Amino acid sequence: MPQPPLLRDLATSPPSSRSLREETVRADLVVVGGGLAGLCAAVTAARAGAEVALIQDRPVLGGNASSEVRLWALGATCHMGSNNRWSREGGLINELMLENLWRNREGNPILFDTVLLEAAWREPRLRLLLNTSVCEAGKAEGQPDRIAWVRGYCSQTSTWIRAEAPLFCDASGDGVLGFLAGASFHMGAEGREAFDEPFAPDQEFGALLGHSIYFYTRDTGQPVAFVPPAYALDNVPGRIPRYRSFDTRTQGCRLWWIEHGGRMDTVHDTERIKWELWQVVYGVWDYIKNSGEHPEAANLTLEWVGAIPGKRESRRFLGPHVLCQKDVVERTRFPDAVAHGGWSIDLHPADGVFSKLAGSHHLHSRAVYSIPYRCYFSRDIRNLFLAGRIISASHVAFGSTRVMCTCAVGGQAVGMAAAHCRQHGCDPADLLAPPHLAALQRDLLRNGQFIPGMVLEDPQDLVATATLETSSTFDLAGLPGGAPPRRLDVPWGQWLPASPGRFPDLAVTVDAESPATLTARLRTSVRPDEYSPEGEIASVAIPLEAGAGQGVVLQFGADIPDHRYVLVAFDAHPALAVHTSPARATGLVSVHGHRREETSTVGGEDYEVWSPERRPGGHNLAFTADPPIAPYPAESVRDGSMRPTDRPHAWVADPADADPSLTVRWDSPQTLGRIVLAFDADYDHALETVQWGHPERAVPFCPERVQVSDAEGRLLAESLDHHQAQWEIAFPDPVRTAVLRIRLTPRADAPAALVAVRAYAPTAP
Repeated sequence: MPQPPLLRDLATSPPSSRSLREETVRADLVVVGGGLAGLCAAVTAARAGAEVALIQDRPVLGGNASSEVRLWALGATCHMGSNNRWSREGGLINELMLENLWRNREGNPILFDTVLLEAAWREPRLRLLLNTSVCEAGKAEGQPDRIAWVRGYCSQTSTWIRAEAPLFCDASGDGVLGFLAGASFHMGAEGREAFDEPFAPDQEFGALLGHSIYFYTRDTGQPVAFVPPAYALDNVPGRIPRYRSFDTRTQGCRLWWIEHGGRMDTVHDTERIKWELWQVVYGVWDYIKNSGEHPEAANLTLEWVGAIPGKRESRRFLGPHVLCQKDVVERTRFPDAVAHGGWSIDLHPADGVFSKLAGSHHLHSRAVYSIPYRCYFSRDIRNLFLAGRIISASHVAFGSTRVMCTCAVGGQAVGMAAAHCRQHGCDPADLLAPPHLAALQRDLLRNGQFIPGMVLEDPQDLVATATLETSSTFDLAGLPGGAPPRRLDVPWGQWLPASPGRFPDLAVTVDAESPATLTARLRTSVRPDEYSPEGEIASVAIPLEAGAGQGVVLQFGADIPDHRYVLVAFDAHPALAVHTSPARATGLVSVHGHRREETSTVGGEDYEVWSPERRPGGHNLAFTADPPIAPYPAESVRDGSMRPTDRPHAWVADPADADPSLTVRWDSPQTLGRIVLAFDADYDHALETVQWGHPERAVPFCPERVQVSDAEGRLLAESLDHHQAQWEIAFPDPVRTAVLRIRLTPRADAPAALVAVRAYAPTAP
């Protein structure tokens, strides 16, 4: 059989004439780094019309979220000591998280790999280059402040790849492209005086966060011996101060505190750090298996140990603005905001697992904060975007912005900005001009990005001139009982949306084991769209005799000045329990109060933390309201907000409505090129990607089926097994109609809800 020409040529060519293959790729944007930030940048830009090359030095996407590292992806909706409500990231990362929930509610990291790879594979304008390490960058002729090309090597194909573009994005984690291009960066903690940051660490604490490697175990059903490798750490009790925290139940990224390397160069010493982490992991497992302290480990075997470390910190590059502690804690509202964060400022001692200090130290903001566009491009390389953990932030602010979902929304901002630069033939900094900036923010909001304090103002949206009709609307006269009572062993409460005017009287049901006084407080936050209950509006104290099922009316007699959420908070009392409801609805959540860890502070001050209830069955307070609360008007679908903030911002049908629908009606027929529908994606659910399981495949507030029809009842589009937050329907041929009817089939445990409806002419951007 004749050989293929390529093989024949290589076989006959002399060794002196052989060289590795070279390939040139040309694009509008080259993204270096395929973690969540780089992936979101690349996919967003490609969807917006740019030709993109995504270069990733690993065989899979996701970075620390991939199956190679297996850290869950989290961001602003983490309830460890924060009062953030409905703050999970929107846009593309929300789409990926919801898709992962639908396919992978058990949290299998291999399946999350497939979700990410598919997102890139689906984009025809995106060229994905895996296993390719960038090691060289070149400048444009006579322009030392512009990158012209990057060069990388793919070990799997023995190919040198040269990628050329007018725009580049460094999302590589260590900032390899920015470093090669000569962009300014910091590494390690700045002194407290540099940015006036009281939380900046001292020398004893250390200036860098380290790496971690995780492991998973499996019960084989029979005894398993473990012989440690020669390099395993010995004397774990004598060398790891927190050794008593090891047990047979904790594994995976719950052992994030197996951290090391903060006293080393976290770029160039990574291989050394990895080996020393392996020593720790195998030493810990030797201790668990062979010390005699954990006989319950007899049948356990090591199922998986990470082969590469999960990195936290290395270089941070400088943009026109450096985000700092004050920006995070004071929640500065920047005019060029394009993303948000909400994780605490989370700093770890440099000695990691070998430190006597607690594994993490937290400074919490009272609510989510904005991140300005000026943090996402280099101050001295004109065509270089920054994404991921390397963005322009101080070491202290980086302690919050470094988490993966926050990195991802920054990546989406960069991808959209790159598409705008391509469209206008300009550099990243040029988008700070007001018309460009407004267009960038508009397109991010259109695609589901959440920017605190901003709403979508969309002059192209034809729904703005239409009349809205609904089959019904849920007037919140109350929620029925029927769930187990909530014992007031801790403070407990219900967030409710309030409108300007007198707050209604609430009738609740209470069980009292013995005579006691029920104390209820009406509380609120400083800003209408925040959820730290620092102010008390009114309170009532009601004496009760012993007995179950006692009806109580909470008459606060309080006037509410504006639209805002208020917390109906019950003081803890061991003899009392309030009745709860199995009903759920958009924009309602019950919470319990608790103390923070000793290593946590909030803006340097003490205040309460109220975390959401995650009990099966009793989701909310059972109550009746007089007069009813009316938080779900049809107008909500065009008010520019796509999640609860100061109010639910959703139309919700009456739970008894057998065929819920919303109709958009124009005075005359409109020519439509596309429509966009947005749904409640339960932004208070963190949707951890791995290790944590989830109770549902789809969030309960998102409809199961969506149908769109015209004036004649002709079906224009239908989504079955619907589970996404946003559905954009692009019509192959323009549709001419004066009516759009949107029918929703709700899931069993929440009424139908619709967050936004937008319609555009065929020529609209």
